[in-house]
Amino acid sequence: MILPLFLLAYAGLAFASDQRTLLEQPPDITFSREWQILGPFEIGTREVTWGADPLEFYGGFRNLEYNLKTTFRSPLVFNGTTSWSTREALLSYESDEVSSAELDVTFPDVDWQWLRDTYGWAALQWQAWARGEIYIQHENVDVLILNTGGVLEYWIDDQHYFGGDFYGFRKVPVTLRLSQGVHRFDVKLVREIRSMGGVGDPDVKVNLELRRSRRGLVRTNPEFDEGVLISDLIGGDYGPLASGYASVMVRNDAGHDIYVTGIYGMRNECVLDLLSTSPLKLVPGQTRPIAFGVGCVKTYDRRLDAELVYRFEGTTVEHTLHLGVWPDAYESMHEPHKVTYIGPGGTVSYAILKPPSPSAQCENDARNQSLPILIALHGAGVETDSEVIRSTLDDLPDLCAWALFPSGGTSWSGDDWHVWGLADVEAAVGMIPKWIEHVEWSGSGVDVDRWLVTGHSNGGQGTWYILTHRPDKVIAAAAVSGYSSIQNYVPYVSWHTSDPGREAVIQAALLNYRHELLLENAQDIPVLQQHGSKDDNVPVYNSRLLAQRIQQAGADSTFFEVPGQGHYWDGVMTTEPLSNFFSKHLTAHNLTDARTPLNLREFTMVAASTGDMGTKNGAEIIALAAPGKLAKLHFLLDPLTLTCIWNAVNVRSFRFGPNIYDDCQYILVNGQTMSHPTASQVDAVYERTTSGWQLVESLQDEQHEKYGHQLGGMNAILRSIGPFSIVQHSANTQQVALQISRNLCQYYAADTDITSDYSEALNSTGNVISIAIGQDLPQSRDEYPIFVHGRSVINGGSVILHADGLDHGWFDQDYPGLAAAYLRPLQGKRLELVVWGIDADALKTAARLVPMLTGSGQPDFIIMDRTMLWKGLEGTLALGFFDSNWEVSKNSYLAV
Repeated sequence: MILPLFLLAYAGLAFASDQRTLLEQPPDITFSREWQILGPFEIGTREVTWGADPLEFYGGFRNLEYNLKTTFRSPLVFNGTTSWSTREALLSYESDEVSSAELDVTFPDVDWQWLRDTYGWAALQWQAWARGEIYIQHENVDVLILNTGGVLEYWIDDQHYFGGDFYGFRKVPVTLRLSQGVHRFDVKLVREIRSMGGVGDPDVKVNLELRRSRRGLVRTNPEFDEGVLISDLIGGDYGPLASGYASVMVRNDAGHDIYVTGIYGMRNECVLDLLSTSPLKLVPGQTRPIAFGVGCVKTYDRRLDAELVYRFEGTTVEHTLHLGVWPDAYESMHEPHKVTYIGPGGTVSYAILKPPSPSAQCENDARNQSLPILIALHGAGVETDSEVIRSTLDDLPDLCAWALFPSGGTSWSGDDWHVWGLADVEAAVGMIPKWIEHVEWSGSGVDVDRWLVTGHSNGGQGTWYILTHRPDKVIAAAAVSGYSSIQNYVPYVSWHTSDPGREAVIQAALLNYRHELLLENAQDIPVLQQHGSKDDNVPVYNSRLLAQRIQQAGADSTFFEVPGQGHYWDGVMTTEPLSNFFSKHLTAHNLTDARTPLNLREFTMVAASTGDMGTKNGAEIIALAAPGKLAKLHFLLDPLTLTCIWNAVNVRSFRFGPNIYDDCQYILVNGQTMSHPTASQVDAVYERTTSGWQLVESLQDEQHEKYGHQLGGMNAILRSIGPFSIVQHSANTQQVALQISRNLCQYYAADTDITSDYSEALNSTGNVISIAIGQDLPQSRDEYPIFVHGRSVINGGSVILHADGLDHGWFDQDYPGLAAAYLRPLQGKRLELVVWGIDADALKTAARLVPMLTGSGQPDFIIMDRTMLWKGLEGTLALGFFDSNWEVSKNSYLAV
């Protein structure tokens, strides 16, 4: 057999596999062993979303050729210049079906210690590029799937991929069709403290895997897991499932659309039904979680066998995909077990539930009382369905509470327990009453409105988030080894230099996560903090800082710094201080006290985004006067005159419940005497108008008013009631649509429907993401401040922004690669995220900003040009917020 020259050269290379043998013949698919490296360059925390790649100034790494004599400027290295180098990858293969490469890149010549001493551990973050090759030996290699653990961005030949698999989930690989020969593979390397840690050498390890697949519908990575999410069995091997919801991740590896039309059990004792009433479409390369209901009389052999029914586009012939899963079985329903439920975006999620123990004192005292929920949030990268989580509270078996361990959708809790993660927590809480009915539970009931929240690491941060955003739900909170806020954990000091006006908008977009500024909401709520003094993952400074700031905010906490302990140790969640804290605040007599209204003589409520904010002592800030700024609502009761005095700062509208106004003879709002709501005015709010404060029976016109689920920056799009609809308004945009779909599925376990039918999307239940080039974007209502002007597009492209009565226009000839990403309102308080570019390349620039990694700081709208790819934030032309009337707020940034 005569091999091509590139394969003859490759055949003699030794594989560093377990066998460590020389290949007599190269495998059908493999990677090159030598990789060309260019870097390092600076990058800030979560800045990569904005581009900020200095090589884009030269047309991008893909347009550069390896040359040891060529140098590039970089502030991280000696003499301010860096050049090309090479590294060897560790290659392995299982057979002709699977080939892997592990690439470990570090830059030992950089004085990292000096950078860290000077600028902090955020200076250990860097970016670089690596170039290797993919070898396809035979022409019969048809469909490949590519897993890219630790990689966010890459190019294969001339095709760009953004999103990748930064956390190594291995859930949503990319489907490839590569011809026989050599294919260039350019991989962006991003070193980030937030996900990779700040201890040791700041290296980057990426794991690449190519695996042959087949045409048709396949489970995602069946060699990694079965891909089926299903509840555990309770009552032994033949016991019922703890819940009737299940789902399976499947991918379309065919060249045509596939429609999933049904599912059926292969045994008579189980009935299965798709939760969707219409066929579920998967475009080529798309991964979707298929949700279905499971109703079983009983099970045999603990195994559930099913066939997923599908057909190819244009045919009526039915095909089947076999699903087989073995649910875990538990003899007692008192043991921690997995329960599924409908979570954010209409997908099936799960939590671990531990009902109250029959030996708990509260169970013996009062069988019919309603007990609170102990919500325990896991840390980043921790799978809830693991023995570590299930056994977390084993040392405290008799707590008077329902112990709940939510998953947050993924092992990274979607978005650090914020918009998507908090919605999953609330869905998990709502699951418990349904579980009680499903399994015919006869023990204590559950009080879904009383939570003791705790969590470790990222879960500790999530504890602060829930404490400050759901204060009326939280009876006590215990944050363990948690960080104080996104910005404090790994500072954003290394972002590319930008206009302070632009930076202010980004900081404002992240304001909702600055727990240090929201601690007044924790007044009168018991808080315990615990942190190891030697924590090298989340520095103990975070807890020390919050211990000080919570006191300054008029609240308080008990702080235990454990000498000599690091980030995690056995028993970290059941130490003596934590055990005593849990016991104290979960006992029945303390629950009675907790239900009594706290001292309502005076309190303060603070909000950064009302879209995520609950109530405080029955008071609720509904809308802000100016988004991107803190709003405060201070209450004081004058006991002599029984006057309720409200002082509102940056508040447009608010309401309060009967536990407050029943004791009010008079009401003052910012010094203005107000009328008292009547019993029939259940939706009445106090609203700031041009003529002062008014009591109105309801909020303004629904179509033109922005509030509720629509508030909170671009990540408000994540508050979708059903699957996202990704609408292609232009031809040749399917790769961008597929990229957005993959990223939402990878990082949030979200479901998406890719379509070109805009009317169908508008009539769906979920939020919409519209993708358009040039003048193809349908217009929103006439007075909407941002729109693509059709005639100007024909003349070169223009986006017009209306603000303060002025028209500001940017034209393609002055700003090459003009693009935009912005929110628009839809009926029923839904949202549409517009992703627009003047051409196909510009569209890809805008698509980077679709919410993916938490902490990137996208506001309501962003207009940019191609320079954003190397300037980062400085390459934006306008960005900011919409106020309650969907007008551009005055604190937005316009480059005019």
